[in-house]
Amino acid sequence: MNEQLRDVRLRTGSLVLRPWLPGDLTALLDAYRDPAIQAGSRAPVADRAAAERWLRDREEGRESGLRHSFAVVDTALGDGPVGNVGLVRPASGSEAAEVGYWTVAPARGRGVAPQALEALTDWAFRTLAADGLATLHLLHQVDNEASCRVAEKAGYGLVEVLPAHPPWPLDGHRHERRAAGSGC
Repeated sequence: MNEQLRDVRLRTGSLVLRPWLPGDLTALLDAYRDPAIQAGSRAPVADRAAAERWLRDREEGRESGLRHSFAVVDTALGDGPVGNVGLVRPASGSEAAEVGYWTVAPARGRGVAPQALEALTDWAFRTLAADGLATLHLLHQVDNEASCRVAEKAGYGLVEVLPAHPPWPLDGHRHERRAAGSGC
């Protein structure tokens, strides 16, 4: 893995996006006690072993170059993570990837999620375009109006409604953002 991609830190306003660290385990467990985060998660974190596995998966994803997850730290709120923003590619050279995010309750409504998503998006298109990345997808259930607002604020247009598909019990939205100069 290219060291330049492995230890990326991004700054935007009062936010710092950095790799997740073993010392973030307690903050991660606390975040996943939030029903809103649990409801939108494909990989629930219910106990210490699951949190350790989640952190290990993020490290392995960075090593492979296929998953770039960042702890979102809002220096205005302290020095611990208040959210997560990440990008997952199915394979190196893939034209498309999926992005996702969550924030803890004290960070909601402060613009943290759209600002972190915008920073990740800009970094991804700037850094991964040479490897073919041209499109980012963002998925959420139709009842998650806050995620719809975050997507729109970060420039992700609604593309389609997706039918419910396990593990998701409701229909979903697929938002999309394309790199500048990559077509429609």
